[in-house]
Amino acid sequence: MTYKNLFLILFIAIIYFSCGKKNQISPEKKENQVKQYKLVWSDEFNGNKVNKGNWSFVLWKAGKVNNEWQKYVENIENYKVENGILSISAIRTGKNEKGGYTSTRLSSKNKKEFKYGRIEFRAKMPMGKGTWPALWMLGSNHDNAGWPKCGEIDILEYVGYQPNTTHTNIHTQDDFGVTNNKTAINVKTAEKDFHTYGIIWTKDAIKFYVDSPDNIKNTYIPKEKNIKNWPFNQPFYLIMNFAVGGVWGGKEGVDKTIWPQTMQVDYVRVYQLKQNDGN
Repeated sequence: MTYKNLFLILFIAIIYFSCGKKNQISPEKKENQVKQYKLVWSDEFNGNKVNKGNWSFVLWKAGKVNNEWQKYVENIENYKVENGILSISAIRTGKNEKGGYTSTRLSSKNKKEFKYGRIEFRAKMPMGKGTWPALWMLGSNHDNAGWPKCGEIDILEYVGYQPNTTHTNIHTQDDFGVTNNKTAINVKTAEKDFHTYGIIWTKDAIKFYVDSPDNIKNTYIPKEKNIKNWPFNQPFYLIMNFAVGGVWGGKEGVDKTIWPQTMQVDYVRVYQLKQNDGN
């Protein structure tokens, strides 16, 4: 090997390792990124009932959306707050497919709505074919603009025929239904253990993470933002629901022997940037 070749190899190595070091995020910087956010609201599910200052019960007939089988009701058989945990249960109540199940859907619409921030749920999933729980958000202009113009942020969706696989998604006027934004994430103990599912939402992007804000699994950044692909510069409200069957949850059938099944939520937390209130 000539000195010229040796010098070239050393030069390339120095550039490579310098760039790699430069692009790494140090533990200190990661910690500072977390410290930039402050907790502005949470529901820790203390006490023994749903806080109606935070949540409303959504009451729907079976089949209202997505060909789902459950009725959404406000029955104590379908929800419980105990030991700091919210439990939402889907129950089989009859022989019919549609209408033969009851469940609970909670919404923070007109009560707790947020624009930008780090928003996370800590939850444990149910199991079995036909289960379809979700932790998600809709734009506050939903009643006027309709869906999908209002925008939708699916922080977590779970279909029981894909055990331990969680999903994130974005719906907009440009991209809705089965979209290119959907990401499947393997969470090996989603049905056995609590995990944190969250987003980091700014005026520039929406990033989805599992268990840590550093563990980004999906990022939504349109190349050129417009009203059709970025309805996310407005407040959004939170939704927690447990559907049965439907176009996605029931895609591989509904196991009628597994009910009741329960989704548990340990907390819901919203953080926003300290220096500019999340903007």
